[in-house]
This record gives sequence, structure tokens and C-alpha cells, in this order.
Amino acid sequence: MARFVRWTALTAAAALLVTGCSGDSSDGDAADGRTSGPSSPAASTDSAATPLPTSLTSQKLDWGRCKATGDSPAPGDEWQCATLKTPLDWAEPDGRTIDLALIRTKATGDDRIGSLLFNFGGPGSSGVSTLPWYASTASELRERYDLVSWDPRGVSSSEGVRCRSDKEIEASESVDITPDTPAEETAYFRDAAAFGQGCQKSAGRLMAHVSTTDTARDMDLMRQVLGDSKTHYFGISYGTELGGVYAHLFPKNVGRLILDAVADPSADSKGHVENQARGFQRALDNYLESTGQNAGEGSQKIVNMLKRIDANPLPTSSGRKLTETLALIGLLNPLYSEASWPTLTSALEAAEEGDGSELLALADDYNDRDTSGHYATGAHSQRVISCLDDKQRPTVAETKKLLPRFEKVSPVFGPMLGWDTSGWCHDWPVAGQYDTPEVSAPGSAPILLVGNTGDPATPYEGTRRMADELGKGVGVVLTWKGEGHSAYGKGSDCVDSTVNAYLLEGAVPKDGKVCS
Repeated sequence: MARFVRWTALTAAAALLVTGCSGDSSDGDAADGRTSGPSSPAASTDSAATPLPTSLTSQKLDWGRCKATGDSPAPGDEWQCATLKTPLDWAEPDGRTIDLALIRTKATGDDRIGSLLFNFGGPGSSGVSTLPWYASTASELRERYDLVSWDPRGVSSSEGVRCRSDKEIEASESVDITPDTPAEETAYFRDAAAFGQGCQKSAGRLMAHVSTTDTARDMDLMRQVLGDSKTHYFGISYGTELGGVYAHLFPKNVGRLILDAVADPSADSKGHVENQARGFQRALDNYLESTGQNAGEGSQKIVNMLKRIDANPLPTSSGRKLTETLALIGLLNPLYSEASWPTLTSALEAAEEGDGSELLALADDYNDRDTSGHYATGAHSQRVISCLDDKQRPTVAETKKLLPRFEKVSPVFGPMLGWDTSGWCHDWPVAGQYDTPEVSAPGSAPILLVGNTGDPATPYEGTRRMADELGKGVGVVLTWKGEGHSAYGKGSDCVDSTVNAYLLEGAVPKDGKVCS
């Protein structure tokens, strides 16, 4: 079982596999006049933090050339990889350490600002795999920043968690995520509990140390080791929550922070899921209206189709069956990008004619399943991180009371997301940490928040709520009247130029600026 709505801006189709390092292992910064090496080992501005040992703050990263494979728009020899040591338990900074995988490409111009850290969401997205693919979007930023990303703790090459085998994942896709009978309900929650047990077996002690707060502290250690006095950061989707938590912990260390596709920090787990139900239904309505359909009638037609598939899964060209579960996932995928709407039209038409092949392909893409049947583990990391963050554990009874409300918000996605409120962290082996993240950041430099009015996964309303919680004079809102998930690099010259001016020149736009 996997959570079917991700806080991420990039799909599995964009992934680039980057493994290992080779060639020159020297840093090379001194030769070209760029800043290198660790900063002074001062404690963070978080007054509750324990001063870090110099063995951490003075470590020198052994950058080496990455071996890149896959469909990369950037030559592999432009990328360097390294490993950062960070405490397993931040309450014991002198204790056991874990390794975080980092990747970078160095600034191409002479007027270097520093490092620009990227987190691409999830939680669970691999920055090591994604940054080389994303770098063409940030081409102007490369001139003055070293572009840097990493696999957060518990993700991919940074002690990545795998909770299930490929065969077990494929078998779990037959579980009905909108159970209609007591037997289906039992299977749904049994599967959820088994997933948590598999995560615990894989992660061990790490399972209690992969929270957003842990990763925010890793970021500040990264800042020091990279030699930056301030943290410059680009967070997308879940990465906006991480950015907000970082700003709360280390407000004096905030440099230029962009939060794009902003998660609502005021929403608890049930509120967040309701927000997403509203966001995806809004995106679906916009899609339906773009094809000349009435949104209400079009949604009901899809609901009816899903009921038929639930009763009789559709055949596909692969020989696998398209179940209701996979059909719902397939419907979600193209709503992340307006450019994918024609793909949704084709898939829906094929399904109405009895062929589930196209919706299945969309579901496989969303589930990070390749053509050989191998699944990536981003969804595993996502669940381990979010269930450690999230303190709430709604009961089955509470979920059933919520279902009519969720179905009213979204006839298509409401039932699936409603069940998710109790199924996601059901019988989880580790307790959660908070109801909502703390992001207040008095004393921070201005942070630019970019909200897209048509965003399905992180609905626009969360942008202003993040600004309010960051505090007066900190959160500055830029609005894009667009579609799809996130805004930067999606075709708006207004958005891109405003973000670039902020990151490159420190130009803070007027709060409330709108790009159409």
C-alpha cells in the first residue's frame, strides 16, 4: 500500500540514476577562486541546539565525478558527488553518524553567491537523481550558485528504506483503497500494518530519526560544511514544509529561500488530506471544462466508470488488470501538469471502450514502476518520514464519519483520500512528533512563497497560510494563475523573472504580486 497523493513536483519519468563517484576526488574550489571548506564551527542560532563537534562541522567533502546514467540533459562530467556525515540522533551529536549522499554542479560564472540547496518534495524524492534533470530549468541560477541537492536521510542513497519487495508491492496493488465490504476493509488495514512492519525491519533505529526536523538540522550542518554563512534554498512541494521548519529552527541563518507549491502548515493530517481532495477535484474540474464538459457531469461519468472497474477490472495490453485502485492512481498522475491533460483524455476514452492500458501506464509511472516490474522506493521513504512527523492516528470510526464530507469535496478522489486518513499510518511502529509543523521564523530574512491557483497537490490557499505562520515581514507571496503542480519553470516569464531576481539580486517583490 502506498500513499497516492505525493507532495512532489517531479514524476518518476524524470528520474536520472546517479551512482557513485569516480575520477578527481579533490574539491577544486581553491583553484578557481570560489569559496570552499567548512565555516567556523559555531553553534546554530537555534538556542536549544547542542554545539556540534568539530568532527562534523570541519569535515571536508571528498567531491568526485558522478557516474550518471539515464536520460540526462546535462553531461555526466558536470556533476560531482560526495558524502556528508551527520548524527543519526541529533540529541547525541557525538554519537553514531549516518552518511548523506550529495550532488552538485559548480557555478559557471565569476560572481558566485554560494550554494543553492534543492529539495524536490515527496517527502522521499531523491535530490541526487533529480537535480541533474532539473538543472536545465534553473540554468540562469547556475551562473552564480553551486546547485546542490541530496538524498535526505531515509531516502535512496542516504540509508534508503525499502519496506517491501517488488512482488509484495505488486500484490498490494490488488488491495481496494476504497473498501466496500468488511472483507475489503480487513484486507486494507492488514496491508497497512504489514507495510509498517516491513519498514521497521528495514530501517531499524533509523526509523525514529528521519523526521523533517532531523533533515532541517542536516541542512544547517550542510551549510557549514559547504562554507556558506547563510542558507540559500529552493524547496518545492513538501520541500516548502522543510524550508519552513528550517526557518523556524535557524531564522538567523536564512539567506534567500524560495518555497514553490506551498504546503499548508496550519493543516493537520485530516485537514491536509481534505485540502488535497479539494485541490485535485479543482484540477479535474478545470480539465473537464477545458474539454467542453460540465465539471459535475464529467466527474459523475468518471465515478460511474470507476464503479464498473471496481466490479470488473479492465484488461490491458500487458496482461495485467486495471483495478479501481490503479485507475484512481492513473487519474491523479496527469493532473500534476496541464501539458499531460491530452494524455488523460486519451486514457479515459480508452477505458470507456474497455481498454485499461493507458491508465495502467499512468499508474505505473506514478508508482515508479519500470517496464521490468521493479519499483523505486520513494513511496516507502515518504511514508516513513510523514508518519514520524504526523502525530495524529485517526481511528477507523473517525474515518467513516469523515467519508461523506470528503466525498462531497471530491466525488472522484474523496473516498480514496478519506480512507487514507486512517490507513496511511495504521498501527505504525513509531509515534509521530507533531499535529502541525512549527514554521514561525521571527528575525528571518524575507522568504518568497510561490503559489499556483490551479495546484492540485498543494492547493493555493496554503500559500497565504504559510506566510501568516512564518510571521509579519517574513513570508512574501507571489501568485501565479496557472495549472499543475508548482510554478517556477512552467512557462510563466513573470514567475521565473521574479524568482530569479530574488535569488540572484536579492530583489524582494511586493507581497501579493500576481502573475497571470
